[in-house]
Amino acid sequence: MTQEAMDRREAVKRLLAARDGALVVTGLGSPSYDVHAVGDADHNYYLWGAMGGAALVGLGIAQAQPNKRVMVITGDGEQLMAFGSLATISVAAPRNLDLIVLDNQHFGETGMQSSHTGRGIDFSTVAAACGFAETKRLHRLEEVDALCETLRKPAQGPRLFVLKIKAENLPRSLPPRDATFIKNRFRAHLGFSPC
Repeated sequence: MTQEAMDRREAVKRLLAARDGALVVTGLGSPSYDVHAVGDADHNYYLWGAMGGAALVGLGIAQAQPNKRVMVITGDGEQLMAFGSLATISVAAPRNLDLIVLDNQHFGETGMQSSHTGRGIDFSTVAAACGFAETKRLHRLEEVDALCETLRKPAQGPRLFVLKIKAENLPRSLPPRDATFIKNRFRAHLGFSPC
């Protein structure tokens, strides 16, 4: 049975339009291209070559910046590689961390092979079982609009939202690839000197 799925770039565009100053961490590959396609910003932290690292980098930033909202935008393939991060995040229980999983049910960066989410693994159910404060699976852009309102409200703990997106390879919008530049720009945005 085919499930309804949304346009990934439009979904990300709506999320970022409502970010209200949130710090954004992107997962490897397409999520970084999607965020960059909306517009490069100093408070975007793009991960290059760190497959599986987005959720825990987001956790670290959320813990270091408890007065700022942190939004991780990653893909289903990357989050599968970091399956255990959901338990760690739940135990840490940050109230300022939202994970957005762009789920096309494929490994988009390696040839569009079917991923585990196409075979029944549901991150919203897994995150709920781990103890996340709120989880949900979304299939339509109208639901993203409602999610934007939810993201503006204080949370009781970490939240995870799965956006079911169309399985397609879109043109790449490449953010800066210099990891030192990205780190220093992000630090400067937070008021820290380069290191």
